[in-house]
Amino acid sequence: MTSEVSQVSLSELPMDNWMAHLPSALWETPLCYMAIPGSHNAITYCLDRNDRSPVDPTQPDMLQKLDKYMKPIIRPFVYKWAIAQESSIREQLDSGVRYCDLRIAHRPNDSSNDLYFYHGVYTTITVEMVLKEIREWLDVHPKEVVILSFSHFLGLSQELHTLLVSSIKNVFDSKLCPKMECVTLRNLWSQGHQVIVSYEHNIANYHRELWFHIPYWWANKCKAEALIEEFERRKQNGRPGGFFVTGINLTEDLKYICSHPTESLKDMVMSAYPILLSWVKQQKPGSNTGSLNIIAGDFVTESRFIPTVIALNENLLKRTIITEP
Repeated sequence: MTSEVSQVSLSELPMDNWMAHLPSALWETPLCYMAIPGSHNAITYCLDRNDRSPVDPTQPDMLQKLDKYMKPIIRPFVYKWAIAQESSIREQLDSGVRYCDLRIAHRPNDSSNDLYFYHGVYTTITVEMVLKEIREWLDVHPKEVVILSFSHFLGLSQELHTLLVSSIKNVFDSKLCPKMECVTLRNLWSQGHQVIVSYEHNIANYHRELWFHIPYWWANKCKAEALIEEFERRKQNGRPGGFFVTGINLTEDLKYICSHPTESLKDMVMSAYPILLSWVKQQKPGSNTGSLNIIAGDFVTESRFIPTVIALNENLLKRTIITEP
């Protein structure tokens, strides 16, 4: 008689400790071959709503001019389309997020060395405050591992990069995982490492604790169907060798905003989630062509996105077949 050992769905694991509760069969699997839920523009829940805060200079010239002369009309639109997460970093981690997209900026005309996050406008909380929050969370979740991607640096001098790297090292200390070929949960746990820092700047060449930038597949589409079509095309060319991110975040353009004047980014994202999650459920992690690794989205705590991604790791578990006479 042949019977299949039943498995508990990984989507039912406690989300704040899901890595700690994974079956031991996955402890030796390289993290770059596992499915990991991520947060796109993770720190946009605290954008500065003070109208004195400038629009970030990466925005189109037209928007910056309109914001300067028509601020009361333009700012509400900026906020509606700039907020990509409404949950705090602690809430995101508690919900199962293990990759955070962190976009770093130094505010113009700021004489301090304080750094902030940005997306359209700057955040009210500093980078150091968020890093300390993550550290505190990790202290009480000793088997969870987070991947922090520092990128899109805006207004940072070499000196500010040096100060940021020092801050990262001071906050996380021995929890930082140095660059290595193969990272598994078992070897991270054995060494007490919980943080992988990806850093999109050449300073990463000079620090063993800074991993090189993790590639991010961005479709630049405002419709779910077009985004899926783009990723299916990319999958045919094979996945990158190490960690990489598939961003299922939709991207609005001016045409879309003008034709949907009462909507927000959240409206656009939530209406597309059923189609996007249906596609995500069909994906597989692993080393094969067409496999995915980190999957990042917007408003990640507002749907079944996180447990859906975690459940993809069931594809990596070899079901045990018991044969009896």
